[in-house]
Amino acid sequence: MLSDYLSNFREFHFFFNLFNYISFRAGLSLVSSFVLILIFMPYWIKAQKKLFPLGQPIRSDGPSSHLSKKGTPTLGGVLIIACLSLSTILWTSSFSKFNYLLLLTIFLFGLIGFYDDLKKIRTRVGINSKTKFLLQIFSTIIIYFTIKFLNFDISNFYIPFFKDTFFEIGFLYFFIVVFIILGSTNATNLTDGLDGLVSMPLIFVFLTFAVFAYIIGNINFSDYLLLNYIRGSGEIVIFCTAAIGALLGFLWFNSSPAEVFMGDTGSQSLGATLAVSSILLKQEFVLAIAGGLFVIEALSVMIQVFYFKTTKGKRFFLMAPLHHHFEKRGLSEQKVVIRFWIISFLFCLLALSLLKIR
Repeated sequence: MLSDYLSNFREFHFFFNLFNYISFRAGLSLVSSFVLILIFMPYWIKAQKKLFPLGQPIRSDGPSSHLSKKGTPTLGGVLIIACLSLSTILWTSSFSKFNYLLLLTIFLFGLIGFYDDLKKIRTRVGINSKTKFLLQIFSTIIIYFTIKFLNFDISNFYIPFFKDTFFEIGFLYFFIVVFIILGSTNATNLTDGLDGLVSMPLIFVFLTFAVFAYIIGNINFSDYLLLNYIRGSGEIVIFCTAAIGALLGFLWFNSSPAEVFMGDTGSQSLGATLAVSSILLKQEFVLAIAGGLFVIEALSVMIQVFYFKTTKGKRFFLMAPLHHHFEKRGLSEQKVVIRFWIISFLFCLLALSLLKIR
């Protein structure tokens, strides 16, 4: 929007020609969302304390160190979505159906998360899992048919490690879309359990997809690296860098001891947009690798539930998700967070190495 307007002045000065370059606009989107968060988050934290003095409820069966977190404002995700969306709109060139689809995704899943967070604040209990699942399914259906309406490729499933090798699966791709979006949404949500834990892994994964989007949206780079070229997909870089900037700004206030949590509003919506990014770029397998930490966290919950039911009350982990297990074993919160960041970074490096495996 703003970038298109400013690029019209390139005839008057060569500087304005920079707004035609994705790399330059990506930097602007990152910086602008970061600065917006830094400016408005303190006011948003104060507003939450006045509007919702009870703040975040804390599980009674969790680590004792978490009791001090009770009452922390938990709607930081609202400002993340607002600043991310504004930066994306400002610096996206022309009408990018890629980014506006991602904005639709973050809005729909942000509403679900906001409803859940608001209910927790007011009644101390969030929406039940069945209701949440149905709302997520409904939102996914809207996204799927929007993708279909905008003529994106939603019938071919590309095989990783091979150039232009895919299966045409038609309507069955709908079930893949549902699995990826719901899996990413809930896995990211489960990871958001310690101060700063989910923010940095999200930054790493968004950075990974920014690299993939930049290459796939460039016909020369995609041809050299034997990746599927998708015209216009480079604009996804703007959304990814806006998300990185917003998350860096949020981490400024969310690092231990956290002044604010992103809540389900942030974790669900950001997880969903990662899933949709992978679908639009036809890099679903990359999400599974780059988001390996989220996969591990989700698997730990599934293992815990399965083991608990099959052994009639025994627990495989001291507590699930996995980060709580390590806390229960005596590791400090900061040590768990940093080690999980390192694991996430390594997963993203592994995902980036796929660029040359063709």
